[in-house]
Amino acid sequence: MRIAPSADVDEGAEIGSGSSVWHLAQVREQAVLGRGCVIGRGAYIGTGVRLGENVKVQNYALVYEPAEVGDGAFIGPAAVFTNDHRPRSVDPDGKQKRAGDWHAVGVTVGEGASIGARAVCVAPVRIGRWAMVGAGAVVTGDVPDFALVVGVPARRIAWIGRAGERLEQEAPDTWRCPETGALYREADGELTEIDNEH
Repeated sequence: MRIAPSADVDEGAEIGSGSSVWHLAQVREQAVLGRGCVIGRGAYIGTGVRLGENVKVQNYALVYEPAEVGDGAFIGPAAVFTNDHRPRSVDPDGKQKRAGDWHAVGVTVGEGASIGARAVCVAPVRIGRWAMVGAGAVVTGDVPDFALVVGVPARRIAWIGRAGERLEQEAPDTWRCPETGALYREADGELTEIDNEH
């Protein structure tokens, strides 16, 4: 485990073996980082956030609680995970809101998913396994497994495989990865692996 001297890691955080927390990053109380995680310069990991193993959170990304991130996921530079569905600084009477005045909602990221640079995931949303969110996208709804989404608001433009390559359609309901040869089946707007099960 490596923690840069300028990083702010709360004593109540759990940092897995082989993980690195780089300069000026902040990891809050009760956050859990699995083994082999990399937290980039200036990144923020909120109270109670849970990261799986081998997660990369790039420079200046903001991961607010109660986010949960699966094994092998990638959070790009300056990406933001929100946690308040109706943010306000004050209540209708003008009184400043306090921590107990709102209920945090989170972003859930599946295994192997990638969130592009400066993307914003507006909670509550789920990013599916091995999905990819394009740089600068604003995600306001759930993203299916293996979907490539881009734009504001984000919309699916392709299916991608575990290797991150766009899949090629072989039949009306069958897709193939040009890099690995793995096959996928599409049904009801969702994609599942039909060989090389992991």
